[in-house]
Amino acid sequence: MSRVVQAATGNLPFAIRQYAPAQLRAALKKMYLIRRFEEGAEESYARGLIHGTMHLSIGQEASAVASCLELTDQDKITSTHRGHGHCIAKGADVGRMFAEFFGKQTGYCHGRGGSMHIADVKTGNLGANGIVGGGLPIAVGAALTAKRQGKPDVTVCFFGDGANNEGAFHEALNMASVWQLPVVFICENNKYGMSTSVERSTAVARISDRAAGYAMPGETVDGNDFSAVAQAAHTAIARARSGQGPSLIENLTYRIRGHSKSDRNRYRTKDEIESWVAKDPITRFRAQLVSHGILTDEDAAALLRQAEAEVAAGIEFAKSSAAPDVADVTRYVHAEDAI
Repeated sequence: MSRVVQAATGNLPFAIRQYAPAQLRAALKKMYLIRRFEEGAEESYARGLIHGTMHLSIGQEASAVASCLELTDQDKITSTHRGHGHCIAKGADVGRMFAEFFGKQTGYCHGRGGSMHIADVKTGNLGANGIVGGGLPIAVGAALTAKRQGKPDVTVCFFGDGANNEGAFHEALNMASVWQLPVVFICENNKYGMSTSVERSTAVARISDRAAGYAMPGETVDGNDFSAVAQAAHTAIARARSGQGPSLIENLTYRIRGHSKSDRNRYRTKDEIESWVAKDPITRFRAQLVSHGILTDEDAAALLRQAEAEVAAGIEFAKSSAAPDVADVTRYVHAEDAI
């Protein structure tokens, strides 16, 4: 009898075997929160409440949440211009995020940074970054700090497929490998760097193949499969935390929206977009949890309502927050004005 049970357990998806039901429900809630946050941001932009531009990660929620599932506040992340999901996955408050979008004093960077520059050092979020590949050397620096201080902290570095052709990518991977640093490089390959497909810009078939050039493990997974992402991240984080050095993970995913709000989407077909909508990571993860008895359809609907309520409250918080005082325009430039 025990053999049958073990065999059945062994056939379960990694996430179902590895994590407690409460953790899995919380993960689904965060995925809902990211999706509703970005939809709320999109609507706020259309209403003129947000200026500039933004880069939405709708369709990439599994990559963010599953990759951060085992991280603590002492562990660090570096993010990208498409980093809202990473921020929320690492514990950011959506009210303060909306306030930052709206340019309000209560935002994470007191309204100075906007969508592409949200940071929260208290939770280990070293910041989103408007520079393609800009987070890669920062992640190596954070990992070097942890190693020199003898701490077990791990740094997870998110970047897009476009960054894998930047010099910073190669320099960062090489240095991390030479010094055996506790960093996990996670490429969110959503097929396009702006409007250029990865097939046209990158010589190797898989970005993870480049790990071999730097003597580290490389793995490509279905980035819309929460369990597959969680398993790859689990292995890489454990390796880094035990002192064995860096890893490179490539999450194959897709941004349902355009590159930014100014993207007219002329380089993608309707059929391609619809084929990826059918692979929605939230729908897949929710179905997996229901099929394995982790929650019911009613439970999932309740989690969605909670996420919607948090987003609505966050928008109201941002609307009612004060704008920065013009007299403080030079504040928060230097380190003594801590954010």
